[in-house]
Amino acid sequence: MSKEIIINSANRLLRIVILTLAIFSLSACAGFNLFGPPKITQEEIIPPETLYQSALDDMDRQYFQAALKSLAKLERQHPFSEFAEKAKLMTVYANFSTGKFDDAILAADRYLALYPNSKETAYILYVKGSSYYAQIKDITRDQQLAQDAIDTLQLLVSTYPKSKYSDDARESLRVAYDQLAGKEMSVGRYYQGNGKYLASINRFKEVVQKYETSTHIEEALFRLVESYLSLGLINEARTSAAILGHNYSSSEWYQSAYNLLQSQGLTPEVIDADLFKQNG
Repeated sequence: MSKEIIINSANRLLRIVILTLAIFSLSACAGFNLFGPPKITQEEIIPPETLYQSALDDMDRQYFQAALKSLAKLERQHPFSEFAEKAKLMTVYANFSTGKFDDAILAADRYLALYPNSKETAYILYVKGSSYYAQIKDITRDQQLAQDAIDTLQLLVSTYPKSKYSDDARESLRVAYDQLAGKEMSVGRYYQGNGKYLASINRFKEVVQKYETSTHIEEALFRLVESYLSLGLINEARTSAAILGHNYSSSEWYQSAYNLLQSQGLTPEVIDADLFKQNG
């Protein structure tokens, strides 16, 4: 075989290889293989009652993740079935039960938007408020979650005062209010410790005015006595101590406030009756 024939054969083989590679490359970019478009696997359509019962069974066994999958499939395949509302209701609870509190809140908002007149509204508000409440951290962190819990649970209590969920909501409200009061006290003490008495007074007054049922109220009044005296505001200090004594006469905080005033030749007395009135 001549050298020329060998070279021509090699060139033809090279062109075939290049053409084959180009075809494979174009097929891949276009999303197709050499044997036609890829097959699309269709989701099996399952009757809504079957999906709903499957979710119920999983919930009874506390298989919440499996239940959520069935509920999501039910809503996706049968958005207008008679089980759609029940599926959304169960989704709220299942997310809450697995600790997916943000998902539970989103599911609750979705339910309330779609079914504003539902007889389950009180329950949904309770789970939503509890989802906020469960995420409340220590008092050194941002307290927006505590405020969100208060807003939601207060709506439940005010709208459905006789609901079976309202008693639990009231208890959670007390804790959430205490959390916010604790945050104010922490900041107030920081300002006081750094000699920023006006700033500390504003924080302590916030506790007295807004969180009067919290466990921090007695200390807040005492800290006001301290801060007012540090600024030379005698009348305000005497009034704060008098209010503390009137409401918590046996409190150690009152005894401390009384001793502090006595050390400066002063006694508790309400001189400024408007001291703790809220503006507006």
